[in-house]
Amino acid sequence: MLKSSTCIAAALTAVIATSAAAEGELNLYSSRHYDTDERLYSDFEDATGIKINRIEGKADELIARMEAEGANSPADILLTVDTSRLERAKNAGVLQSVDSAVLEERIPSNLQDSDNEWFGFSQRARILFYDKNDVSEPPQTYAELADPKYKGMVCIRSSSNVYSQTILAAIIEHAGADAAKEWAEGVVANFARDPQGGDTDQLRGIVSGECDISMSNTYYFARAIRKDVDGVSADREMIGWIFPDQGGNGAHVNLSGGGVAAHAPNKENAIMFLEYLASDQAQQYFSAGNDEYPTVEGVALSESVAALGDYQADNVDLSAVAKNVPQAQKIFNEVDWK
Repeated sequence: MLKSSTCIAAALTAVIATSAAAEGELNLYSSRHYDTDERLYSDFEDATGIKINRIEGKADELIARMEAEGANSPADILLTVDTSRLERAKNAGVLQSVDSAVLEERIPSNLQDSDNEWFGFSQRARILFYDKNDVSEPPQTYAELADPKYKGMVCIRSSSNVYSQTILAAIIEHAGADAAKEWAEGVVANFARDPQGGDTDQLRGIVSGECDISMSNTYYFARAIRKDVDGVSADREMIGWIFPDQGGNGAHVNLSGGGVAAHAPNKENAIMFLEYLASDQAQQYFSAGNDEYPTVEGVALSESVAALGDYQADNVDLSAVAKNVPQAQKIFNEVDWK
């Protein structure tokens, strides 16, 4: 349970209302590719007077760049998507431990690194979607996705995708490698087509009739509620959804998060920025701007996210899940999950 102490509230107020006190700049390396994040950056700049310089790219490229730059790296912050990439950055030595009472109090312990090198700021539950016209008994758990009664019905992403890797890595953490392999074999047997495309394509597969069941992160469907998404929004009433394992481990969660760079030249500004991302203002914008669930408890959801409903999340240690990703990839290769 999060504490709502006066000192933490005061600290957060200071983060977003110190325009005259702060100065300088912040060098942000980000693999988040959402135009709506502009509001996060501009609000922070307006509130603090700190200028954000951005370098954007794919997560692996940014991590490799930070490694190559070494002690001369100008990076202050790395922002990226998925726990496995955050853990990859930690293992590469490009992040540093952060001592922040604000982050410790605001971000649940299972959504932050055990050594305080990265913190999760928004969540996307990885859930099951289905054709309400054709599927009268949709799977209620991840395990049931491998049930032979769903043979030829499942659309899902490739094994090279980090979302696929982390869901299997979570199953390894909960049930062990043997059970995870058995599950993966069962899902492959139920494929309606070879894995292809992104999460929106899995939803489009339901609309087109190519498949009856798919797996996707919540924010892709919530986005189709908030605005027009080609191939989904016009027919979204035919799509139902299940938050799996609500009577068990809970729904798997993917994180978007960040940490302070190992050689940050503007460390104080970097910590201030992370604390800002944990503020109610920024947390609400993750939901309103990009249809994500906040990581901070008690923050109001946007209409598009609230339409999906609340859910019991899997509280597994995501650092441990990230460490299982190499084993997950090995299993994918063994069961011919393309």
